[in-house]
Order: sequence, then C-alpha cells, then structure tokens
Amino acid sequence: MECVSTKSKAHCSCTYTSCPRHGNCCQCVVYHRDKGEMVGCYFTAEGERGYDRSMANFKKDQGF
Repeated sequence: MECVSTKSKAHCSCTYTSCPRHGNCCQCVVYHRDKGEMVGCYFTAEGERGYDRSMANFKKDQGF
C-alpha cells in the first residue's frame, strides 16, 4: 500500500505523541493491523487514553 499522505499531526487523535508513527495514518494502520489491533482513532477519547489497542478492548469501548 502506498501512502499518499504526509504526516498529519494536526488531525491525529492519538495521545501517544512519542510514537514514531504519530500523525502518519498509513504507517499506524499497518503497524496495528499486523499486531491484530485497532488504531487509536477508532476508540472513544476515554478508551484511547488507555493505550490498549486490542480488539477485545475496542469492542468493550464501543459497547459490544
């Protein structure tokens, strides 16, 4: 997959700002997908702050 966007920190809702992928959606999606996780921007603000990107935590955060 080719990422056509440059870093977009202005729109990144992830609070883990020291992450080398912060603001680069393409790299973030690939990284978390490879780990079987969900990206932080899909969580609620409260759920995102816990840094648990597991699918189980995502389902819990979304009320499933």
